[in-house]
Amino acid sequence: MSQFGFEEMQAIQKELQEKYLEKWGGLSPKKGRDSLLWMMIEAGEAADIIKKQGDAPILEDPETRRHFIEEMCDVMMYFNDALLCYSIAPEELVEVYKEKHRRNMNRW
Repeated sequence: MSQFGFEEMQAIQKELQEKYLEKWGGLSPKKGRDSLLWMMIEAGEAADIIKKQGDAPILEDPETRRHFIEEMCDVMMYFNDALLCYSIAPEELVEVYKEKHRRNMNRW
């Protein structure tokens, strides 16, 4: 199985944004704020599956697992839209992510 990273995620999000440009209005900082709000709503939907069905069905029931993964994909799509709206390239994200990881590894 090949790696699926932020470069490919952003590429397919750009494709989606271009397809619905007239309907969605394109990428902008205002759209980035909206995307962050929608991302939090989608994260809430994923959390709702945990709350209502518990952890075991996500691990053991294919239908519940698929639904949970789909909600997590929605989170990632809005996350990537926000990155695109603020012109944050995958390379920038990786650099800062790794810096944050190093700080966290030495935090306590």
